[in-house]
Amino acid sequence: MHNNAGHHIAALGESSWLAPSICTAHQRSEAFGLKSSSAPDYDVLPVAELRVKLEQNRVLCAHALPVMATLQEQILNTQSMIVLTDAQGLVLHSTGDDDFLRRAEKVALRPGANWAEDRQGTNAIGTAIAERCPMVVHGEQHYLAANRFLTCSSVPILDPYGELIGVLDVTGDHRSYHQHTMALAKMSVQMIENHLFASTFGETLRIGFHSRAEFLGTLMEGMAAFTCDGRFLSANRSAQFQFGLPLAALRAHTSSSLFGLTASQLIDRVSGGHGQPIPLCLPDGIVVSAKVEHRRQSVTATVQPVSRPYEREREAPAPRASTGGGLARLDTGDARVAAVIGKVRKVIDRDIPILITGETGTGKELLAQAIHHDSPRSSGPFVAVNCASIPETLIESELFGYEEGAFTGARRKGATGKLLQANGGTLFLDEIGDMPYPLQVRLLRVLQERLVNPLGSAKSIPVDVAIICATHRDLREMIAENRFREDLYYRLNGLVVKLPPLRERSDLRTVVQRMLQQEASSAVPLSIAPDVMQLFEQCRWPGNFRQLGNLLRTAAAMVDDDGEIRIEHLPDDFFDDIERGATPAAGAAPAAGADLHTFTASAITAALARHNGNVSAAARSLGISRNTIYRRVAVGARTDDA
Repeated sequence: MHNNAGHHIAALGESSWLAPSICTAHQRSEAFGLKSSSAPDYDVLPVAELRVKLEQNRVLCAHALPVMATLQEQILNTQSMIVLTDAQGLVLHSTGDDDFLRRAEKVALRPGANWAEDRQGTNAIGTAIAERCPMVVHGEQHYLAANRFLTCSSVPILDPYGELIGVLDVTGDHRSYHQHTMALAKMSVQMIENHLFASTFGETLRIGFHSRAEFLGTLMEGMAAFTCDGRFLSANRSAQFQFGLPLAALRAHTSSSLFGLTASQLIDRVSGGHGQPIPLCLPDGIVVSAKVEHRRQSVTATVQPVSRPYEREREAPAPRASTGGGLARLDTGDARVAAVIGKVRKVIDRDIPILITGETGTGKELLAQAIHHDSPRSSGPFVAVNCASIPETLIESELFGYEEGAFTGARRKGATGKLLQANGGTLFLDEIGDMPYPLQVRLLRVLQERLVNPLGSAKSIPVDVAIICATHRDLREMIAENRFREDLYYRLNGLVVKLPPLRERSDLRTVVQRMLQQEASSAVPLSIAPDVMQLFEQCRWPGNFRQLGNLLRTAAAMVDDDGEIRIEHLPDDFFDDIERGATPAAGAAPAAGADLHTFTASAITAALARHNGNVSAAARSLGISRNTIYRRVAVGARTDDA
């Protein structure tokens, strides 16, 4: 530790009340290059820039200022002041005792000053932001000597989606600190968060509940919001505590899994309850008293509700005639694929996000296109984005679009992002596991609020899209490694389905025939020789449909006039894949280093003759795989033709 920091901590004494979190904060302060004797850098914003910040935080201020006024009455004459900051520690508003305000001016606890840790060192506001939890920093615990006459109690403010949006702080003279100050600050923040929650989800299915009926309508009330079809939107801190689950985990639930009733059943309870609390049962068996509020105007969880023109179609779906281009076309006889299709059909008109997993090349985009084709959104656009193929520096503008002049090289008049291009239809995010971590936060916000802010624009544009994602990665493993956001994962995995690899499918012959139909010319129909089909069934197909499609396309270009694909029409690397995936037969003794160069064509021909053309028996006798024989014969045939 830097000598300056070490001397300061030592001065506090070995029996000091310096908590581990404060020690860590002092270490961060040292790493920022600060010294305890440094003059504070308040970096006070000019008035014009402060106005912009106030406008950007307009919703937070609207809900926080009335609560701050109430809190001021509670701490009157305590030589304290109340401070509201944004998520970066910038002071937006401050109020309090006049005498203390004059002293506080010396440490710039006024609008426009910045109290982030990298500027002020350890302090309640900056450290609460860094630790994302309530903090009290008392007197000598402040890193900068200039701030040590203060005691500050700060509580982070979270928006209805669990994101940090600000801090409420009560600061006073360290000699007049009151133990109840933090409790008052926490209650005030809970009030602000509950007001934000009620405002954001005012036009949804909202449930207020508590195990004790007298707590309904108080700060202790749990609040949970759902769409009109029962999909979970969000819950306040009290609700998360009562459920025993964090917000990220709750996003995988519905009204049925949390309260044992569907959304329609809850709405029926409202109409029959005459405004009285009703009993509901939580997943752990605890019975709570609840009040249910429902407004039919909107099913979205936004401050500015987004209209959904397809909503009437969802409520009364018309029978859809099969045109052969949707899910029915993908059902070619494999039981696992049929099960996937069956699951998808149950949610296809329910606005539930779908996450498709499986190896690369298993047909994830084909499934996404089929889902769109059979959905109520089929008349809208289908927009696919491969998150792995777009450079990290461009993916943000690709997804969200940008205004003219947003960055160097931007097109004149800007560009519409993929999210807005998909408005009214389906957005397919392929390889979602490769999306850069910082962009995952922006995507989560768009999916929750259904509002898009193009780069360089202050305007929020409503967007109405169905989301289908795909990945070959293990997202849970990525979450454990902090490479994928847990809250985004639970937002995307409404229904998770896994496509089997080609080697495990029982409908390979049908799949091959379908693909051959696409490759065949009108004059010459294509077919597969029986021994080639046997090779296809033995191959592990590491590239799945992409590999099969490329192989058939190449073979189709090489066929003779009869249109039959034979062994001599197959590319050499196909046989390499077969050899790598081949497993010696039980009891066979593979020859050391046995390959195509070890056995001459005559040796293989002799073995086939001894076993009356039985390839398996010939291969066992030579200690090689059947595929080696097939390939040797094919090579020999090409040599003879030459």
